[in-house]
Amino acid sequence: MIDIINAKKEFKNYVANYNPEHPRVALKISHILRVAENCRVIAESLNLSEEEIKLAELIGIFHDLGRFEQVIIADTFSDRDSKINHAEQSVKVLFEEGLIRRFIEEETYDNVIRKAVYNHNRAGIEDGLTEKELLFAKIIRDADKLDIFYSMNFEKLGVIESSITDLKPEKEAHWTNYPKGVMWAFEKRGFKMPCGLDIVLNGNIPNGSGLSSSASLEVLTGYLLRDLFGFDVTNVDLALIGQYSENNFNGMNCGIMDQFASAMGKKDNAIFLDTADLSFEYAPLVLEGAKIIVTNSKVKHSLVDSEYNVRRSECEKALEELQSVIGINTLGDLSEEQFEQYKAAIKDDVRVRRAKHAVYENQRTVRAVEALKKNDLTLFGRLMNESHVSLRDDYQVSCDEIDVLVEEAWKVPGVIGSRITGGGFGGCTVSIVKEEAVEAFREKVGAAYRERVGKEADFYVVEIGDGPSKL
Repeated sequence: MIDIINAKKEFKNYVANYNPEHPRVALKISHILRVAENCRVIAESLNLSEEEIKLAELIGIFHDLGRFEQVIIADTFSDRDSKINHAEQSVKVLFEEGLIRRFIEEETYDNVIRKAVYNHNRAGIEDGLTEKELLFAKIIRDADKLDIFYSMNFEKLGVIESSITDLKPEKEAHWTNYPKGVMWAFEKRGFKMPCGLDIVLNGNIPNGSGLSSSASLEVLTGYLLRDLFGFDVTNVDLALIGQYSENNFNGMNCGIMDQFASAMGKKDNAIFLDTADLSFEYAPLVLEGAKIIVTNSKVKHSLVDSEYNVRRSECEKALEELQSVIGINTLGDLSEEQFEQYKAAIKDDVRVRRAKHAVYENQRTVRAVEALKKNDLTLFGRLMNESHVSLRDDYQVSCDEIDVLVEEAWKVPGVIGSRITGGGFGGCTVSIVKEEAVEAFREKVGAAYRERVGKEADFYVVEIGDGPSKL
């Protein structure tokens, strides 16, 4: 007889040794218990005997014990040998350490349990199994299609569950729609996850700050899937997959820039990216005696999501109108002089301003790269300032609070340049400030913002780092 009640008690006793309050351990426990439930449901749907249904649930309860040591140290299994070692460890806990005999005395099902646990943890079903061994190996494989998410940045939301067999955007899924979207996009490319995942996240990008935390999460998820399952994709692919998921799963018609920056970042370098063909080069950003300061307005206007798509639509329409008089593929193909010559083809004043920003900003970017190559931070800062004016007046994605932060920054001696950054309509500014002026910048800008807006701004001194990596 299989004693499921005592098996569950034994499972709880076992995991008690691994700090079950720890977020990663708690997530793994939740995952295993749900898989066990799924095993029972699948077995019932196959009209198996009561004893076989209990056997399926038993396999679910004890299928992943060998991973708890690795869960504690946040290790992963990204190559075949490590997966096999983990599979062997899971079997060892059950049989060599005698755990299985505490709730099932007979050896009748030993091989079925051993093969099901081993094959599940090595992420594949080996050849040569008996009919019954193969049946239960498939049951645990099909049962473990859960994604279990937990964010230490959104602790009040608790554990959020999903299934890799039914990936769709859901309001109640909250932040997990971003990693789910990436999993969905991988599947669209033919990369199917063999099993679900337990994912615990902790980030230091301020939530709702317009600093593209969603893009970084998308790239991180892609990096994680590549590492765990050996998917053959490059870092550029990770950026493209992240953009595709945000466009088509989450409904934000964003470009490639945010995901590309997260995927292809290089320490102490800016990225000069042509979004038309994804050609790029690194431009050294050497800040001798200066710091990059991000200032968070703590304001996010509701326009940010809807207006992004509007701006894109306006630019696309302006491009279409310009193409009636000049042979171009993108607004970025135009020089400032060409734009002024042909702008009359655009039949709406608002679209003229949107297109002007796109053309002039593109040329500013080209000049900014040359400035960085010459280590001319003064010119680079002036271009930052001009960019803000254009974003404020022509593209109209700034807001009063952000304009206050930028205007007050410009007043502080030692500020090389300052502008809005991120998605617009709130969020953050980015400034380059001489080292000796950093404290004065914080004090003066903070005080002026408090007086003029009635809010406290947050300041972060940041550095340019590399793209994703294993710690």
